[in-house]
Amino acid sequence: MTRFAYELDTPAQTTLGLIVLQSDETIEQEFRRALPAGAHLHVTRVPSGAEVTADTLQAMEAHLQGAASLFPEGLQFDAVGYGCTSGTAQIGADRVAARVGSATQTRHVTEPVSALQAACTALNVTRLAFLSPYIGEVSARLRAVLNDAGLETPLFGSFNEAEERKVARITPVSITEAGAALARQGHVDALFLSCTNLRTFEVITALEAQLGMPVLSSNQVLLWHMARMAGLDLHSDQLGQLVARY
Repeated sequence: MTRFAYELDTPAQTTLGLIVLQSDETIEQEFRRALPAGAHLHVTRVPSGAEVTADTLQAMEAHLQGAASLFPEGLQFDAVGYGCTSGTAQIGADRVAARVGSATQTRHVTEPVSALQAACTALNVTRLAFLSPYIGEVSARLRAVLNDAGLETPLFGSFNEAEERKVARITPVSITEAGAALARQGHVDALFLSCTNLRTFEVITALEAQLGMPVLSSNQVLLWHMARMAGLDLHSDQLGQLVARY
């Protein structure tokens, strides 16, 4: 055997971690398209149900530490995100942060609910048109959590779909048409497209142009929040007013 010398380079400037649901087909693809080249994204997956119900969402809590522990050992993360809006509402943001933070080395932990609250504060938004893909009980829980945080959702619409595989295949045209019809009912500050498995990056800018208001989505606000925590600048015309202004 001939033994060769080698050199080691320095770690990435920005290191992000993302905990993705086993059933999610969307968030990782959207994040990778929008992140600048200098940011390294590491992904782990957490067991999740094929259908979204209060019980399947709550069951994820028991697996969060295990999922976070599967990130590469020894990495120091600038921010780690848990990619489930409804799961956060069911489990609780504080409990998510505690589970994830106990199993990995990270400066910050966030999820779409806390990220949405931060985005709405930045944009001075308090009233949302809320579009969900999910069944009533799941959406009701999230709306209640947002209401407790001072975010009203007077306009609500849903595709009423429990199966994650179908949610990932709802077309951008369907999302655009439903979001526009909902927001045009009036008296809201912004439109929120809920769910990390919903394909939203390709519709945000066009919807904002149609509606004349900010359009927020679970993946967009989570990526924005993680980037701000990590001191990372995002430059993407897919991410709308939130990224352009902040």
